[in-house]
Amino acid sequence: MRKYLSVGYLILLTTAPLFAAQAGTTPDGKPTEKVLGIGGFFFRAQDPKALGKWYQDNLGISLIPDSAGASPWTQEAGATAFAPFPMGSGYFGDPKKVWMLNFRVRNLDAMAAQLQAAGIAVKVDPRQYPNGRFARLQDPEGNPIELWEPKAKE
Repeated sequence: MRKYLSVGYLILLTTAPLFAAQAGTTPDGKPTEKVLGIGGFFFRAQDPKALGKWYQDNLGISLIPDSAGASPWTQEAGATAFAPFPMGSGYFGDPKKVWMLNFRVRNLDAMAAQLQAAGIAVKVDPRQYPNGRFARLQDPEGNPIELWEPKAKE
């Protein structure tokens, strides 16, 4: 994934102005629509309530509001990697897992320390990549999570 992110990130940085300037069109010349971002991530869980609480308590992700006055989790603007992987990829760890969440973080070391203090195993990759730093962990149901501290803009 890091290789894919590095290459994808570099492509995004160098070509974003081109894509922004060129609107797609349908065969009859009308502008095409595109999605604006990820509006939700839904997945099955053995214990949805407990797993939702784990994400809220440990990663600060608010669950879907259950009342009119509550607010949903709002992510900060930033790059989002979207990349299908080959079925045989070992990148997610357990071959039965077909998805992996990658969360952007401001301070990877502080987030890793916070999670480790809560008894969560986190493996921080010691290498610095062209697009930043990474760490790996799993949620209580064994789903892979990657934390990404994007490289600071120079």
